[in-house]
Amino acid sequence: MLPAASVALVLALVLVIILDPGRSAVQASSVFGGLRAAGEPAFIAGHRGDRAGAPENTLPALQAALDSSMDFVETDLQLSADGVPVLIHDLTVDRTTDGSGSVADLTLAQLQALDAGTWYSTDFADARIPTFASFLEILDESDKKALLELKGFWTADEVRLVTDLVHDYWVQDRVTFASVDFTTLDNIGEVGPTFGRAIIRRDLPKDPVGLATHFGAIAIITTPRSLEENPDAVEEMHRAGLGLIVYTLNTERRWSDAVALGIDGIVTDRPSLLDEWLAATAPET
Repeated sequence: MLPAASVALVLALVLVIILDPGRSAVQASSVFGGLRAAGEPAFIAGHRGDRAGAPENTLPALQAALDSSMDFVETDLQLSADGVPVLIHDLTVDRTTDGSGSVADLTLAQLQALDAGTWYSTDFADARIPTFASFLEILDESDKKALLELKGFWTADEVRLVTDLVHDYWVQDRVTFASVDFTTLDNIGEVGPTFGRAIIRRDLPKDPVGLATHFGAIAIITTPRSLEENPDAVEEMHRAGLGLIVYTLNTERRWSDAVALGIDGIVTDRPSLLDEWLAATAPET
């Protein structure tokens, strides 16, 4: 039998979902380790793994990110023609494999027959497009968190494919979903209301808090340029208990600007260098 405190917590979460089904049952501060004040180090998310040392979105790049000191690994999910979630960024396989064609038109067997590493280095000739399940296996063995972008539009049933897998590996408390597609965000909220959701926007709206709240998101992931145009957005989001993450920042100048604003997270292709830079520039205590 559950302790009374646990029962009360479950009931509270159920009430939140019933009374406001669009609202996330998790808080940005708990997912991101707190919201940052200006000058505080942001969390680091390795963009498609650690691309500095291995081909993007392959198991070697993802494992390198999980083995490092960064907080999050960021990766991209799409479905094969036979409905298996796989990790690849582009809608086609042309850029990062020796094949061609749309990811959605190729079966899992066809996708995994492709060489996904030689374009980067012959040292990775054996690298393949990973399944989401294979990524969850190595995530489960780590203590890191994952920021998962669902590419394009996903139906509720398609979203359920990935949320069920996450639950199968018992890593649901370490996974946040992100999307540019508003209907997909709604479907994530319907299927997995206890998962954190983040909205990806190249340009921030005039009312970022209103947008995030409407879709039950705990954060917005955006570009440095959008913050230059709306520098008050960080403070507005933080007052509402919401986070702001920026992508894809790869230079010290960009990192410095983001930290000065109090950005909560930085998605980068150079996670190890960013980690070293944050350590070197952290305020003395």
